[in-house]
Amino acid sequence: MGALTHESLVEYLLEEAYEVAETIEEGHSDAELQGELGDVLLQVVLHARLAEERGAFTFDDVARGLGAKMVRRNPHVFKPDGSLQDSFPATVDEIEQKWDAVKRAEKPERQDPFEGIPQALPALARAQKSLDRAARAALGLPAGTSVPESEEELGDLLLAVVRSARDSGMDAERALRAAVRRYHGNDSDPAPS
Repeated sequence: MGALTHESLVEYLLEEAYEVAETIEEGHSDAELQGELGDVLLQVVLHARLAEERGAFTFDDVARGLGAKMVRRNPHVFKPDGSLQDSFPATVDEIEQKWDAVKRAEKPERQDPFEGIPQALPALARAQKSLDRAARAALGLPAGTSVPESEEELGDLLLAVVRSARDSGMDAERALRAAVRRYHGNDSDPAPS
């Protein structure tokens, strides 16, 4: 492996994150989850160390920034001094409303509800996040279709759709990315290379 750079480490950070997801989804032991989380943390440490060598920031700066952001963005959990609130909202909806209000106050110039959704997300994850944001912003949602009654059946249906696309010479991931761009009303997202 050549010199370590932020760019050269990206694939490892993504791989480690997917390994955490797989460990959780497959119900592996807590010990395995702990190990996989450690692998992700190692990636964070490496990126912070590279930044420190450039004089940009340190791991401690990352941790302090995270702490401040969590207190700032979660007033339903923390008081401004970082101590816990005496009571918490009763529902996830209330938490989301408070979270959204704080984020709007932080970035009042951000009008696009889709801004900040990483373009590098896999198409299905980007579509899901886009629809979540649209629903919370009370935007129109694309027409739905009947859905299987279980995630297992949904997975089988998605796999069948991908197979049909493949058999027809189409790329399902690219097609969904394009559909999400059209839904965002912005077909000018850069095409991945």
